[in-house]
Amino acid sequence: MAHISVQVVGQGSSVILIPGLSSPRATWDGVVPALAKNHRVYLVQVNGFGGDDPRGNLQPGILDGIVDDLHTLITGAKLGAVPLVGHSMGGLVSLMLARAHPEDVQKALIVDALPFIGAIFAPAATAEMLKPQAEMMRNQMASLYGKPFPDAVGQMIAQQNALKPASRATLAGWSAKADMRVSGQALYEDMTTDLRPELAKIAAPITVLVPWTDARGGEASVLGMYRAQYAGAPKVTIQGVGDSGHFIMLDQPEIFARRLAEFLG
Repeated sequence: MAHISVQVVGQGSSVILIPGLSSPRATWDGVVPALAKNHRVYLVQVNGFGGDDPRGNLQPGILDGIVDDLHTLITGAKLGAVPLVGHSMGGLVSLMLARAHPEDVQKALIVDALPFIGAIFAPAATAEMLKPQAEMMRNQMASLYGKPFPDAVGQMIAQQNALKPASRATLAGWSAKADMRVSGQALYEDMTTDLRPELAKIAAPITVLVPWTDARGGEASVLGMYRAQYAGAPKVTIQGVGDSGHFIMLDQPEIFARRLAEFLG
């Protein structure tokens, strides 16, 4: 497909796993062996995020293209309504798919993603307000393409998104492999997409896993912000995961595996 590739493992009821920005399908390596015992696991990777051919992702419209490809996957394989698990940008894409094709989504587990990422930058931010910053970040990332990936950039990304040294080392490696032209455009689209007005139209149950630490505001403050951002969703459950960075599956693998199992029932 133009925007994603998919690997399928296991037998049983279907589930689709969608990683986030600059992240390969290896994001889910910690849970796949157990998951595949009872599930047919569809492991998505955004073209260009794993050192692979970016294909259709060198043009604008990456997020909409991913949604279209997921819809094609679900209808082509006759999966019916399927559970989605999306991390970060993959969580936003899960919400977009549930809005555009409600018949495709049974329920969604959103791993640290907001319907509008701008809420992190400023409570009153709008997608239009973020465009200049998003454009600057897109251009900065694209300028890294074709050059050795700077260690300092990899370390900065890792420290912002994970707590454990092993998690950070993994993240730095993933960032170095991603096509930064694709990552830059995808980040631009993520930053300028506000799904909050659309949440009321998403009928599928949504569970949101939210990492928190005392150093980054504490549980009550962080979870309160997420509850406010998802307030428009008719069926939403917010669950905190303490002592974790953005990559919950790396920083708190046992808790993540347990929450995933509970979600799938």
